[in-house]
Amino acid sequence: MDLSFFSGCLERIREHKRMLLLFGILYLLGIVLGFLFITTPTAYEYHLTLCERYLDRVCFSDRNVFVIFLERSAGRTLLLVLILLSGVHLAALFVPSAVLLYRAYTFGGSIVILFSVYRVTGVLVVFVLYLPVHLLIDAVLICATALSCVRAPHFCFCKKDFTGIGGDLIALSIFILLVCLIEMLLLLAVFHPIGTLL
Repeated sequence: MDLSFFSGCLERIREHKRMLLLFGILYLLGIVLGFLFITTPTAYEYHLTLCERYLDRVCFSDRNVFVIFLERSAGRTLLLVLILLSGVHLAALFVPSAVLLYRAYTFGGSIVILFSVYRVTGVLVVFVLYLPVHLLIDAVLICATALSCVRAPHFCFCKKDFTGIGGDLIALSIFILLVCLIEMLLLLAVFHPIGTLL
């Protein structure tokens, strides 16, 4: 089986460390904004709703963990598709930046809510599940953003360029599925058993 698309994707990611650093800084800025604006009533209510939904529908849900795995894998893969498709034109590159800023902003605000509102339960959720899974997924999305930014100035609507996007999509989707699988196993082993006791 030819896995050259996989190694090629990883190699191109390693070649663009400055781009990764740039979007990493943008991501950190979004987290800081999430921390800062959580004190406003609108932002507080918005993040509180996000956290309640996350705890109810994911962490302590009575739904089948495989269904949760499929839903979350599909949602994250859709974000990956949008980011990679933005590499077809320079004008579309606002999409990955907006996605990363939004995810970083809600990430920062949600951490504050989980710590301040849910106390011990929130600390457990953050360090065992929310923090590692969110950061791993966003690391994949940052890599996809760097690839799109490099591709956009030279993209031609030809088979070779679309094949390149397809190869990157398959390679990065594998990482997303692995992270979602880890999340599913953590839910199955730790959080859903706790949920049955609450």
